Amino acid sequence: MMNTQAFFQRIVALLAIAFLLNACATSDFGGYGGENERRAETLSAAGQYADAAGVYIGIASETSGQERDRLTLLAIEQWLFAGDGQRARSALSQMPAPASGELLWLWSADAAALSLWEGRPDRALDLLDPLSEQALPADHRARIEALRADAWFQKGEPLRAVDLYTQRENWLDSPQALDANRQRLWAGLIVSDTQTLKNASEIAYDPITRGWLSLAALANSTGQQGIGWGNGVIRWQETFINHPAIGVLSDLSLPQDSLLNYPRQVALLLPLSGNNETAGNAIKNGFLGSYFSAIGGTDSQQQIKVYDVNADGGVVGAYSQAVLDGAEFVVGPLLRRSVTELAEEMLLPVPVLSLNYLPSDILPPPGFFQFALAPEDEAASAAVRAIGDEGLHAVALVPANDWGRRVLSSFATEFEGLGGTLLEYRNYEPNAQDFSFEIENLMGLSQSVQRYQRLRANIGGPLQFDPRRRQDIDFVFLAADAKAGRLIKSQLKFHYAGELPVYSTSYIYTMDGRSDSDLNDVMFADAPWVVSPPAWLADYPSIYNEYWPAEKRLARLHAMGYDAYHLVGELFNAREGNMDEITGATGRLFLTADGRVHRRLAWARFERGQPVALPDQDEFQDMIEEFGTEATYEDPISPPEDTRIN
Repeated sequence: MMNTQAFFQRIVALLAIAFLLNACATSDFGGYGGENERRAETLSAAGQYADAAGVYIGIASETSGQERDRLTLLAIEQWLFAGDGQRARSALSQMPAPASGELLWLWSADAAALSLWEGRPDRALDLLDPLSEQALPADHRARIEALRADAWFQKGEPLRAVDLYTQRENWLDSPQALDANRQRLWAGLIVSDTQTLKNASEIAYDPITRGWLSLAALANSTGQQGIGWGNGVIRWQETFINHPAIGVLSDLSLPQDSLLNYPRQVALLLPLSGNNETAGNAIKNGFLGSYFSAIGGTDSQQQIKVYDVNADGGVVGAYSQAVLDGAEFVVGPLLRRSVTELAEEMLLPVPVLSLNYLPSDILPPPGFFQFALAPEDEAASAAVRAIGDEGLHAVALVPANDWGRRVLSSFATEFEGLGGTLLEYRNYEPNAQDFSFEIENLMGLSQSVQRYQRLRANIGGPLQFDPRRRQDIDFVFLAADAKAGRLIKSQLKFHYAGELPVYSTSYIYTMDGRSDSDLNDVMFADAPWVVSPPAWLADYPSIYNEYWPAEKRLARLHAMGYDAYHLVGELFNAREGNMDEITGATGRLFLTADGRVHRRLAWARFERGQPVALPDQDEFQDMIEEFGTEATYEDPISPPEDTRIN
């Protein structure tokens, strides 16, 4: 599993350098940069930080003494804004700390920001605390105090961070600067540990500080969605009247009304006996966990009733009984055949969120929504991720079955729609041990061997020969389970393609406790619950593993149940309109015009045999197309093979 502490440190370190550009380093030296320095300032204001750094360092190379140091520090600051810690570190290492004055303030701020970038908050505080006791100009004071606050966030002490940000407002002189300060404070709070926030809010004396901490604890525990978030915000606003965080709330997604926007009774239709009982129970556990988390601390009268679709009467009987019992919304069923049977009913008086997709040739009735852990979403996410990583030319290896064809189709459609080119693909037999033939043809090695054989025949003697793969490939899209993936990854290396990036789907990660060192460097799409749970979910995977250890490999179904509960409230209000995208345990969820809920996935890479979370690529995720390919759920652990397709 990923190193959550390291990931947290990197996120909070970014806060130290990315939010408040109004606190950039300035100088009273007068400067000799003239027009070039103004150009650098313009580039920085436009967000072109790397270009601004290049201009500053270019000017610095033409000067000397204090002016050179000042311009170099300005360049370091811009590299930090650009996320280029390596260049910032290299430049700063060549500059000793100035003795005093403004250059010392600038140097200390840059060194502290770099320390936060590297996850060293104590080092940052060692640099900043002495300056906090000095009389500084307002702009330098504001910058120093923001960095000190970020250091305390990184140390896991949000109470001290909030106090510093609140005091920092004394050195800000415009509404824009105040708003930016509060947005930066909020950004630090929402990546903080939920329980730490709750504990801090209980001991905070100042009502402003307590309000920030309690609101953040509410946001992180609910994921800023659902009944708990909506009702919690209403109660928070009643308690903290005229709190400065109200300005932050105006930028968040809030329900328009109160609890009445949520169905008072929800029915859950699942296979709880016979075949697929294990999968049904995993979904149920995830759903109920989400429900109890959402209503915690509220006076909710909402009820959840669970029905077994394998009991007498089947899925149609279970639905009818749920309606008679007063259900206002139905979640389920899970298996495709049950979903199809229910959708073929002439009239469904109560809206449904099925946990699988209908076949493409069946038109869903009104009020029939569909949610599935579709491999097509993961394949499309791989295409988007690769384009974001500047991979424009791909080859693909997929199993020779229906699942492989569906995944390849989704990947190719998305990839080529974004401007990429799928150069070649090959099908392989899933149970094979040797994939040399497919890899050699995919990589053009067979043509290389043929050229060598022709040349040797023409010359009439032996030649030194190393096969050469085709050089126009940027990456490999690999659809495989862990067993086949381990073999294919090692054989790619044997066939001179080991350095190519490999993108895959969640199927390659089995969560069976084995080391996946043979899959090192393979990147794959998966549910955030599995690879990078956000703050409001961070404790849930371990809690579920503790209480239901037999369901450890069904973590994705726990996440699906968790999301299904939150989707109920969103879809209950979306019957006459669109659903806002929500951040869920299985991904970022959005509704398309055909009533299907799709996912934008999280990403991880195998390192030292374990998955490590990768940063999001939000700007590219938004480009995922609405697609209507068929997805199937029949097996709770693995994708369906041809023999299991109905």
